[in-house]
Amino acid sequence: MDIIKSIEHEQLKNKIPNLKVGDTVKVHQKIKEGNRERIQVFEGIIIKKQNGGVNASFTVRKISYGVGVEKTFLVHSPLVEKVELVRVGKARRAKLYYLRDRVGKSAKTKENTGARIEDKEILVKEELVEVPSVEEEKVDEITAEVAPEEAPAVETETPVVEEVIDTVKEEPVEEIKE
Repeated sequence: MDIIKSIEHEQLKNKIPNLKVGDTVKVHQKIKEGNRERIQVFEGIIIKKQNGGVNASFTVRKISYGVGVEKTFLVHSPLVEKVELVRVGKARRAKLYYLRDRVGKSAKTKENTGARIEDKEILVKEELVEVPSVEEEKVDEITAEVAPEEAPAVETETPVVEEVIDTVKEEPVEEIKE
């Protein structure tokens, strides 16, 4: 594996949330103030997703006291603790920049009413299996009296496999007695 790719592979998170543009999310972010650390929640609508791999990011927009606030988060950042899906939105565009001009109820996306709120996660990387090096094979051949000759081991890159894991939030249902 290339040196840069191996360093990037170490920085990737194992599981990332399955996010779509238009969804309303709560992003739990670590904030360091002096010698203390705390978690701050930023809730808003995802207006864009961009890049891939280590540089994958998404931008969340909310309106706070009448002023629009946008924050861009790196998906694989160690400062992003977790991302919770609050509402599944209906979006027909990749970038929802038109929400910047809107105020009030029109600044929201329509809710996908049939969709269930599921925290789907995508499995990004698997544990790497160590391949014995060529030097270890030579030592084994020297110690053995008659060693059958084998083809040299060829190192191949394992492809990154994405797997979707469903975790469903169950909400308690209250019964009304008449």
